[in-house]
Amino acid sequence: MPPRHARAIAHLTQSDPVLGKWIAQAGPCSLTRERRGTHFAAVARSIVYQQLSGKAAATIHSRFEALYGGRTPEPRELVKTADATLRACGLSGRKAEYLKGLAEDVLTKRVPMDVLDDLDDAAVIEALTTVRGVGEWTAQMFLMFRLGRPDVLPTLDLGVQTAIKRLYKLRAHPTPQRVATIGAKWAPYRTVASWYLWRVVDDPPQ
Repeated sequence: MPPRHARAIAHLTQSDPVLGKWIAQAGPCSLTRERRGTHFAAVARSIVYQQLSGKAAATIHSRFEALYGGRTPEPRELVKTADATLRACGLSGRKAEYLKGLAEDVLTKRVPMDVLDDLDDAAVIEALTTVRGVGEWTAQMFLMFRLGRPDVLPTLDLGVQTAIKRLYKLRAHPTPQRVATIGAKWAPYRTVASWYLWRVVDDPPQ
């Protein structure tokens, strides 16, 4: 396990006994940063995956890449692709519109993909959410899994909210504000905390 994960787990266990107990049960953190491909490809993939189950999204994304020889297209290629061709892959008309809009934003430099690594978390979110179809949640996933930022807590994420309700035995589903309050003690390692919260949903405590 990377040293940073070990430091994060030590901090989370000390600062929050409830989460610490679950971490001990769940085991090592296998969170990794996706370094393959481009930032454009990562955001495009996130748009394809929105509001779909993992299996359905993976199938549609595979069909989408098959249009371009099994890879994510370059922005210029995507802009030239007919909407009907994209919809034939299983993409909704709205998602086809979002993907082409993203490509146009990259081509016109409206979204500074080449400097996102140099921006702080808030600036990355601000830049990405100017793209139609990219909201705060998608930008946070980019921060966590593409840029490897250590202190991201997606308060709007249903899985995170559900996990907190279960672990902390809350009567009501927590609001984003409640999630932020409970998670404040996890800083500066809220990304690892979020990863363990998702495990609560995927592999519930016995």
